[in-house]
Amino acid sequence: MENEEKETVIMAKEKYYITTAIAYTSGKPHIGNTYEAVLADAIARFKRQEGYDVFFQTGTDEHGQKIEMKAQEAGVTPQKFVDGVASQIKSIWDLMNTSYDKFIRTTDDYHERQVQKIFKKLYEQGDIYKGHYEGMYCTPCESFFTESQLVDGKCPDCGRPVTPAKEEAYFFRMSKYADRLIEHINTHPEFIQPVSRKNEMMNNFLLPGLQDLCVSRTSFKWGIPVDFDPDHVVYVWLDALTNYITGIGYDCDGESTEQFKKDWPADLHLIGKDIIRFHTIYWPIFLMALGLPLPKQVFGHPWLLQGDGKMSKSKGNVIYADELVDFFGVDAVRYFVLHEMPFENDGVITWELMVERLNSELANTLGNLVNRTISMSNKYFGGVVADKGVAEPVDEALKAFVLEVPKKVVAKMDELRVADAMTEVFSLFKRCNKYIDETMPWALAKDESKQDRLATVLYNLVEGICIGATLLQSFMPDTTGRILGQLNAKERSMDDLKNFGLYPSGNKVTDKPEILFARLDVKEVLKKVEELHPPVQEEEKSNEKVIDIEAKSEVTFEDFEKLQFQVGEIIACEEVKKSRKLLCSKVKIGSQVRQIVSGIKSNYSAQEMIGKKVMVLVNLKPAKLAGILSEGMILCAEDENGNLSLVTPEKEMPAGAEIC
Repeated sequence: MENEEKETVIMAKEKYYITTAIAYTSGKPHIGNTYEAVLADAIARFKRQEGYDVFFQTGTDEHGQKIEMKAQEAGVTPQKFVDGVASQIKSIWDLMNTSYDKFIRTTDDYHERQVQKIFKKLYEQGDIYKGHYEGMYCTPCESFFTESQLVDGKCPDCGRPVTPAKEEAYFFRMSKYADRLIEHINTHPEFIQPVSRKNEMMNNFLLPGLQDLCVSRTSFKWGIPVDFDPDHVVYVWLDALTNYITGIGYDCDGESTEQFKKDWPADLHLIGKDIIRFHTIYWPIFLMALGLPLPKQVFGHPWLLQGDGKMSKSKGNVIYADELVDFFGVDAVRYFVLHEMPFENDGVITWELMVERLNSELANTLGNLVNRTISMSNKYFGGVVADKGVAEPVDEALKAFVLEVPKKVVAKMDELRVADAMTEVFSLFKRCNKYIDETMPWALAKDESKQDRLATVLYNLVEGICIGATLLQSFMPDTTGRILGQLNAKERSMDDLKNFGLYPSGNKVTDKPEILFARLDVKEVLKKVEELHPPVQEEEKSNEKVIDIEAKSEVTFEDFEKLQFQVGEIIACEEVKKSRKLLCSKVKIGSQVRQIVSGIKSNYSAQEMIGKKVMVLVNLKPAKLAGILSEGMILCAEDENGNLSLVTPEKEMPAGAEIC
């Protein structure tokens, strides 16, 4: 009996619990928001392929002052407002074929009850206390800041204006657990990924010292009430973060479900880099206070940015997943957002780039390979694929390459380098295309004595495609099904991918190969996009909002002549360590290169700056910012919300051109 029990334990699947950040229900998610759900889905699917018992949770964050204000503007109740947006978010996640096991909403009754119980427990054990708060509040970020934390008087996270707030509030004693969290991060190097995110949290927040966190509000009502003090609602981040445990059955009274006992701690919290602080500082400390283990890993992925700048309805450049799907199909969109996003730096999406990738990688590399292989099998052997064993050295080279790819894909996925894993899969398809060029089946077909060799070549191609299609399943599941269906093959296990030659000899492929991805004309696509999002007309522009600012004293022309403005080209840029707002750029101005420090990190990434032509005030007296010498000023425009836009030349101008 003992041996039987031991064997049962050995045979049991290892669990894997993965979550996304829950989407904020302030409006329809664009493709950058949708990317996270698709990324999490690819990881979840791959873990299932590897044999893990996966639980994938996503959902919506539905409380807070911003939601209350949005509902008032729409003339509906907050609940009706979030019901509509949550439904829209869920439909987009479903459209993108995300295989989540649970879609939680923070307005779910069971979640709200547990949040109230958690708040009360933390209060009763002395981690939460009542006091008064007087500080600056950022409504979009739902965050309080002291004057010293502000950057140029604005929110240090998003750069928008903050408003004074004074009210009675409950506070969490963050400093009580700070040293313990620092020790955990130092002894668990895998906890925060990528490493740059870990360094940011340690240097900017933990090591300088944590202040107590405001965890309740009284100035609005759309939140979970503190049950023992109903004038207060629970701070939205304490509410939202706990979804990761309430969604799998955590109970504050000790009656947690078997699922919670099995799945917690989470193996991976997948989140955007902009909310890394909440997930790697606040959330671990809340868990410590509850006596629960910390998640194994928090990965702060980069952003997917528009190629022509930030999204703007007036520009007509907002891109939504459902619109992309209408043009390219679900799997093509999945391919793009997964493959084009670097591990650590921001990615870029444009309609032109989408068309280019579809035509080159999907239609040509993959689609043409499958179509040619099936067509040749039908043309030469009536669709029958048979291994005749007539091998040549080129076959062994193909087999060796193909059998290495699964190992490389597993290694990349273990590091969460999803884009690199997809590159490895497509390297397999490219190698199969090369094999066609090497063996020239059309030439073999002309020689009757080479028929068995031709059959062997086509068998090797079909086998290689089957292995590649199986590896593609996590990223493009529908495409995998379509490929294997045409080849009359089944998806294989990961263990089966260690062997070459499992395709049943004598199988017959479809006699009507379908086109997996049709090539598109970029001009036609852009024309349809313009029809979908017509540019703002001049008469519409006259109604656009304008800004009046306080006038400064008049200057003479002689004063103006003292200032030297030139076009500069940014050839390198990096973030300034220990600063929330500064970027340091190397700017080429004529034959010179100057170093200029700018407070624009809230609106531009370092990678995004490289290559831009900007307006530079050249003869500004050098000064040190955050200990770094700045030799000029890059000019920007600023709206009433603190959003910045670089001043750039309308036409192409050389670096160094005088601005007069």
